[in-house]
Amino acid sequence: MRLKPPDGTSIFGYQPELAASFWRFYGELWSNGELDQSTKEVARLRNARLNDCGI
Repeated sequence: MRLKPPDGTSIFGYQPELAASFWRFYGELWSNGELDQSTKEVARLRNARLNDCGI
């Protein structure tokens, strides 16, 4: 049996504080840094491909 998160959309529904921290980090990661946006996007796509991510 597969459990459905409380908010129905994400595993973060179980840990809202963790979700808030993650999204702050994620926003900072994509907004700032040494790499340009296109390089970050190529890295994101490569990672998704290696992990067989369908999204």
